[in-house]
Amino acid sequence: MIFIVVKWPVRPEFADDWRSIVDDFTEGTRGEPGNLFFDWSRSADDPNEWVLVEGFRDGEAGGEHVKSDHFKKAVDMLPDYVSATPKIISETIDATGWNEMAEIRPRG
Repeated sequence: MIFIVVKWPVRPEFADDWRSIVDDFTEGTRGEPGNLFFDWSRSADDPNEWVLVEGFRDGEAGGEHVKSDHFKKAVDMLPDYVSATPKIISETIDATGWNEMAEIRPRG
């Protein structure tokens, strides 16, 4: 799996609307056959930072992602909304999806 985490520093005037700004990008990516997940969260420490966690089946799926129209559109559009260059971690890991955490289980 290609596992990616991106920290997006968003201009303050756009931070509250970020989910709608990236909606086409998000839905397009989630519709890709090789996409495993594409999930946005707002930082608990910085209201102007959004964190994207992505998973793609393999390098081929990741390559198809960056060739997609919705990716190209996002690359063209999103510089108008960020306050700095996003920070990324992108690694190939030996996994096919999420596992359950062993240390915590619901009580009851």
